Amino acid sequence: MTQALRKPRGALAIDMMVESDRWRQSGDAAALARAAVIEAAAALSTARAELAIVLTDDSAMRALNRIWRGVDKATNVLSFPTKRAGEGPPLLGDIVLAYDTIAREARRQRKPFAHHVAHLAVHGFLHLLGYDHEQHADAEAMEQAERDILRRLAIPDPYRRPAKA
Repeated sequence: MTQALRKPRGALAIDMMVESDRWRQSGDAAALARAAVIEAAAALSTARAELAIVLTDDSAMRALNRIWRGVDKATNVLSFPTKRAGEGPPLLGDIVLAYDTIAREARRQRKPFAHHVAHLAVHGFLHLLGYDHEQHADAEAMEQAERDILRRLAIPDPYRRPAKA
């Protein structure tokens, strides 16, 4: 079941599309994904823009990953940047989040599901803006941007390794 919700906030308009009922049991994770992207846009002084966040499951994510990246497995987040010319604000693209993979990773990493969702939403947003992590220096810059944005949301550093007991 797909449900689309649009709530323009400030300079950023976000379409939220819920394509998996599993997201409905996630509490405030979808709202935190939206808040994380809004915070990222504010932190990076992103001009007026539009984007979509698609909340789906591993089955749909696997199909997208196979079609667009040639990888036949689900992943946690995919970003599809685009540039719309013409009237109105630019369309940045889509951020797609897979519930099942994110939930597994959050459990394995012993972090709150909503925090992991926020991190991946920010990660996807940065990809829409052109950030990448192919080269070490680029990865460092992207990770630092993620840390700075998540800190503004009171979410711990997702790259910090837990202390050994």
